[in-house]
Amino acid sequence: MARVMLEVRDLTTKYITRYKEDVYAVDHVSLKIEEGKTLGIAGESGCGKSTLALSLMGYYFPPLHYMSGEIIIDGQNITGMKPDDVRKSILGREIAYIPQAAMNALNPTRKVIDFIGDVVRAHDPTWTKKMIYDHARSLFERLGLPAEVLQKYPVELSGGMKQRTVIAVAVTLTPKVLIADEPSSALDVTSQKMVIKMLRDLMESGFIKAMIFITHELPLLYNVADDIMVMYAGQIVESASAKQAVFDPLHPYSKGLMGSIIVPESGLRNVKLVAIPGAPPNLKNPPPGCRFAERCKYVQAECKVTSVPLYEVGYNRAYRCILSETELRRAYEHGE
Repeated sequence: MARVMLEVRDLTTKYITRYKEDVYAVDHVSLKIEEGKTLGIAGESGCGKSTLALSLMGYYFPPLHYMSGEIIIDGQNITGMKPDDVRKSILGREIAYIPQAAMNALNPTRKVIDFIGDVVRAHDPTWTKKMIYDHARSLFERLGLPAEVLQKYPVELSGGMKQRTVIAVAVTLTPKVLIADEPSSALDVTSQKMVIKMLRDLMESGFIKAMIFITHELPLLYNVADDIMVMYAGQIVESASAKQAVFDPLHPYSKGLMGSIIVPESGLRNVKLVAIPGAPPNLKNPPPGCRFAERCKYVQAECKVTSVPLYEVGYNRAYRCILSETELRRAYEHGE
């Protein structure tokens, strides 16, 4: 049986605004990632992807607050741990995070070697400058990065090199699970390819054991992830293999997401682009029924009043809709 590197059980987190309003950005999310696997999380801006990534770190600070659920990393339940303990023994060692807009995450007044030093000394202050440099040089060489980058300032690096440097800093302590939050956004195609190759190499070499790759580009995940979860308004609306999610989506939102993007893959090139109407609901006051109901062309009266659970329809596949799989496929086939 495959080793489970990360398991999340019914996790709920929320933001509390300055006006004391609750915004449930992660609403009863469960997931599981096995060793050697990459899980992709897709969805449009504001659906809760980045909040989920931050929540998985187990390190909460206002306005983000933990509400319920469990986060288990390689058998260790980090839920309820003290913030200082999470920072010292979990972050960087067990799980690491590449933030969205990572190219702007580096202090422009410090050299790259200083960021490596900060990460190492946060866990073991006894490391000397020589130990840090030797470790950083070995790390960069292993990741295919020139060692001279260590003595450069971020402003001296190109966008692609800066992004790869951020990844190197994130994996300094060889974390078991890496969360990459839109790591290829704002990069040219060549730089995107280099960043994705670097992440793949980290997985294939066993340097990291499992990865979560977050993006709003569902087709991109077909070339990166083993499995995909589609997120909408704080909830998971579909879970499937990468191939199923891209070529055979079940949930109307997943279907719409694929239909609104130009896809180069064979079999999808001639699909007519169709935008998803409307906008996601305000999570300060989400609708009582299906959160996609107001934008869904297949909506039923029941959808607006009945909360819908995730229905399992096969191994590692589930979707959140009151329509049966047969009804959905028939509707898609006839373009209804």
